[in-house]
Amino acid sequence: MKDLFVELLGKPFGIVVFQLLEAAQFTVYLSLIAFVGGGALGLVVTAGRVSPPRVARSVCAAYIWLFQSVPLLMLLFLFGLGIPRLFAVTVDPWHAATVALTLYASAYLSEVWRGAIMAVPQGQVEGGKALGLHLGQIMLLIVLPQAFRLAIAPTVGFMVQIIKGTSLAYIIGFHDLMAIGRRWANAPVPGTQPFLIYPLMAMIYFALCFPLSVWSRRLEKRLGSPKTKGGASAAA
Repeated sequence: MKDLFVELLGKPFGIVVFQLLEAAQFTVYLSLIAFVGGGALGLVVTAGRVSPPRVARSVCAAYIWLFQSVPLLMLLFLFGLGIPRLFAVTVDPWHAATVALTLYASAYLSEVWRGAIMAVPQGQVEGGKALGLHLGQIMLLIVLPQAFRLAIAPTVGFMVQIIKGTSLAYIIGFHDLMAIGRRWANAPVPGTQPFLIYPLMAMIYFALCFPLSVWSRRLEKRLGSPKTKGGASAAA
């Protein structure tokens, strides 16, 4: 495959394009892992934020405040460089990047989903109580189906932020699209100047993010959003 790129684009540019595309798969893998992990953790935090016990709401609110206030770059430094040095342990860049992005994604996704739940009109809840349903049944049968519809578009849109967030993981040694691109841009090889490499990297990121952005907008038009429904905004 690399020989095909070299034959079509020449050397070294064919090798550069091949390696950038090959590295892009790790950007996609990390994004998917962070989205799935952040989504699972975000569900737990969302449940705590809308649960009756005040302690659970306060703890989950503090969690969200913490990980939304700390920049993703600092989280990557903390888990990729700070903790290994502090405790004299070796942390694989994959693991460090996964933990940092998962915590980052969970904080924002939980707010997106909480906003979608809060966007469901209170009259729906009151109607469920009038029918004799308890809180669990009201949430499961009335609130969550409507909140799910409202949350789809912003959730898909946030996937774009996760993909772009992975570009910071190179600082802890994660070998993704950004890391390989920077290596070639700094290499003393004719034909790999930064003004050639960085636009190429931008095109690859655009190819990954643009379809999700379009899909998100279409879902928002088709399914509606918290803003159009008159409730609280779920956009983080």
